Amino acid sequence: MNKYEFNIYEQIARNIKKYRNLAGITQADLAEKVGVSHEFIRRNESRKGKKSFSVDTLWKISVALDISPGLLFEIDMDEIIQQ
Repeated sequence: MNKYEFNIYEQIARNIKKYRNLAGITQADLAEKVGVSHEFIRRNESRKGKKSFSVDTLWKISVALDISPGLLFEIDMDEIIQQ
């Protein structure tokens, strides 16, 4: 698999979960900070859930997690290859 053969929504979802866990906050806490439902966060972090988020929501998530928005687009090729 090369860097162009993956789903960017899945990668963003993995990064949201990764940085949320590093921040030590729950899905419910993140949802409250962003102004979305807990179900929205849960569904987007889930491997099986439908992913849908706007640029505005990604910005709010990055602010809530105190990270650069670009980190949500970070690609870990080792992780992708292992899937």
